[in-house]
Amino acid sequence: MHPTYCNFNLTESHTDAHRAQPINPLPRAVLRPNTYMLLDGEWRFALDIDDRGLRENWHLGHTYAHMAHWPGSVEEHIRQAHEQVQTTSWHDKVVVWYERDFTLPERDQNGTGLAQTLFQITFGACGYETRVWLNGQLLRTVENEDIHYGEYTSFSYELGDNLLRTNNRLTVRIADTMDADIPRGKQESLVYKRGGIWYQTYTGAVRSVWLETVERNRLRSRVGVVSIVEDELVRFNLTTRIHDPGLYTLRLRVFEKNGTDTDAPLATEDFPLRLEAGQKNQRVVVELPKARLWSPDDPHLYRLVAQLIDEAGHTSQIEAHFGLRKVEARGCCVYLNGKSVYLDGILYQPGTSTFEEIERHFYAMQKLGCNLVRVHIAGIDPRLYNLADELGLLLWVEVPSPHRSNPQSRQNHRAELDRMLALIETHPSVVIWSLYNEDWGAEDIATNPDTQRYIIDTYHYMHINHPQFLVVDNDGWKHISLEGRLKSDLLTAHLYTPEIDHWRTLLDRLERGDNEGVAVHPLVVGDPFFFRKQVPLIVSEWGGFGFADYGGPTDSDDRADRIRQFKEELRARSIAGDVYTQATNIEDERNGLIDPHTGELSVPEGLLRSRPR
Repeated sequence: MHPTYCNFNLTESHTDAHRAQPINPLPRAVLRPNTYMLLDGEWRFALDIDDRGLRENWHLGHTYAHMAHWPGSVEEHIRQAHEQVQTTSWHDKVVVWYERDFTLPERDQNGTGLAQTLFQITFGACGYETRVWLNGQLLRTVENEDIHYGEYTSFSYELGDNLLRTNNRLTVRIADTMDADIPRGKQESLVYKRGGIWYQTYTGAVRSVWLETVERNRLRSRVGVVSIVEDELVRFNLTTRIHDPGLYTLRLRVFEKNGTDTDAPLATEDFPLRLEAGQKNQRVVVELPKARLWSPDDPHLYRLVAQLIDEAGHTSQIEAHFGLRKVEARGCCVYLNGKSVYLDGILYQPGTSTFEEIERHFYAMQKLGCNLVRVHIAGIDPRLYNLADELGLLLWVEVPSPHRSNPQSRQNHRAELDRMLALIETHPSVVIWSLYNEDWGAEDIATNPDTQRYIIDTYHYMHINHPQFLVVDNDGWKHISLEGRLKSDLLTAHLYTPEIDHWRTLLDRLERGDNEGVAVHPLVVGDPFFFRKQVPLIVSEWGGFGFADYGGPTDSDDRADRIRQFKEELRARSIAGDVYTQATNIEDERNGLIDPHTGELSVPEGLLRSRPR
């Protein structure tokens, strides 16, 4: 293996027909200038059918009969190893092992000396249950976990010098099940079997893994941004990782996006911190007078350079792009930077699409006239949030749902939400979060006080700790009312009909505030809620034309005409936005407007762009 040492900065982007420069090859949005070595490529691979590997100590030595390319999915690797042709390769439970060797590169000292640096291994995403050994020794994550749970976000291991050799063996065990308590989005489970709107599993080694040099005392690769546009302040949430307690200086500098470190910063602030060993979250505030706000019409970005400096002058640095914007839900409308904006949205399900394919999809959705993409109960490569920031696409993101409601599924759901928040709260493009969708994983939302309390508490938690987002409790129907107060910033409805007259009737009833009989289930549960245009109405799913269960046209020209008619009816009413279903075909759902591979449109450009009333 030849080490890859790169120091890409945030102004560089992926080589593509749309882009002139290569993007950061690591799947993360917040960067550090240290060198790294990708561990992607061919790994030894074994399917542990009887789950014998732990009992037989495979991490100490095992003969692997197959090879697999990382990143990739468990399902793909099993099919390749066993030459299977069926698309489903495991049921109920799967355990697989991966192993590879790597030669330890020279450590990047960054002018600080070897004593101030260490090696770290990061998995871009892997799961659902991952254990990692180095040279036969079990590693613990930076969060001090023997087992990492989750499959949508990154996690890291610090490597002590006592574990490292010139030549090293890295062993990974990945386990997943059809357990319905696990956040799995639209992947099949023991409750929802594959077919219709439920998809095959796609799990395991799904994103890159890399070895990098990091400082012993550093800022982690995560930045939260809360901009208060009225007082020209930006609140940054940063996370320190400390091995040596003492006095530190947190230095922040803000530049224009394409500015360099030699340019005069727009703002500079130093914050003295006394830090104990371990991890700490810290909010700091920078004043940015006369800042240019971020919006779809003007997706203006700034560059943050954050440094943690110890008393001897040793420095750890991270960089991130950010934008200043304010999103609100008031009365009939959603407001961005104080101006009402109609949300021309589209439902997007990435499925097994590659990074390059998803990138093409984003450009195509913007060509359709969308200013909003609802990323449907899935985690995506973090670099794509950066792309949305650059394009000016608003994003509606969602926690991948479990498939049944109980204390364990709620605990898993909250853990997944927290993992996602920690890594994508930098982006001005992310404006809306859904906690649940169509009561999947919260099917007792109308009757179980525990389920209602969990959702209400999480809604309040989001408002207090992440005020830069709008929050939807349960998208589509069964929104929770407590004492007549809706625990959702938007009143959303999923409405499917191919008939234009019935469509008009549904929209009229929705606008009047009818709760019953508009969507499949009542729009509000809990205490009575009297709409009276208190919150914006969003038709967050509609259309589905081409999907057999929803009916409607399958011919592209007929479909385009029908979409125009349905959009006109939406814009003729006091509705704040809509989300057409959906962007691409995926498995049984054949209702897409964009070729999933090439990104080409099957309907005219601008079709989903509203004409002003």
